[in-house]
Amino acid sequence: MTDPVQREWIDLAPGYAAYLARPPAGRGPGLLLLKEIFGVNEHIRAVADQYALDGFVVLAPDLFWRRAPRIELGYSAAEVTQARALMQAYTAEQAIEDLGVAARALRGRAEVGSGKVGASAEARIGAVGYCMGGRMAWFAAATAGVDAAVAYYGGGIHNHLQHAANVRCPMMFHYAGHDDNIPPAAVAAVREAMPPPRAELFVYDEAHHGFNCWARASYHAPSAALAHGRTLAFLATHLFA
Repeated sequence: MTDPVQREWIDLAPGYAAYLARPPAGRGPGLLLLKEIFGVNEHIRAVADQYALDGFVVLAPDLFWRRAPRIELGYSAAEVTQARALMQAYTAEQAIEDLGVAARALRGRAEVGSGKVGASAEARIGAVGYCMGGRMAWFAAATAGVDAAVAYYGGGIHNHLQHAANVRCPMMFHYAGHDDNIPPAAVAAVREAMPPPRAELFVYDEAHHGFNCWARASYHAPSAALAHGRTLAFLATHLFA
């Protein structure tokens, strides 16, 4: 059987690459898929393929390209230490620059459009991010002109709430009820800065940080399934216009 997802690595700028996954129809809304601290690894590429099967043209940029291009890490203690060092060296200024480049590249692709029969051909793009990528989704919403954004357990968003006034698109947040990296006060601060109807915020009481990643011990299938369903409904509403 022919693989319904077309996938490749493309260059966004000299040294800056991204994994691209196209949907079976070959066309659809664009989706920036923003990685955890472990690089565009096997899990993130599988998530990109999952969203491509859902109808999106998915672009997963290699945000650590300056220090460790195309790095792929797993979840051992040593790899977590390495990943955290890369994250700590990656500045907000670099992130905003990289996200702008990726968003412009995605919106400009010929296959990015509504994908809905009879709808406008306007290119609409969203952003979905996990862990560090959740914070990147926040930056994308505030600075990269995306049309919708979803942040899964985005650590550090509460330290960048000065960007809230610049978020013009709908947002959705997913948090774990048990998260050693994101205290309840941080979640409360995000909720206060982005109240309904500007954003939807969900807390999954039985979940831990990283609950969407099936390759990690913290994977929690019920929470992951519920969050994915909510994310798809949200993206379908705002991107398949």
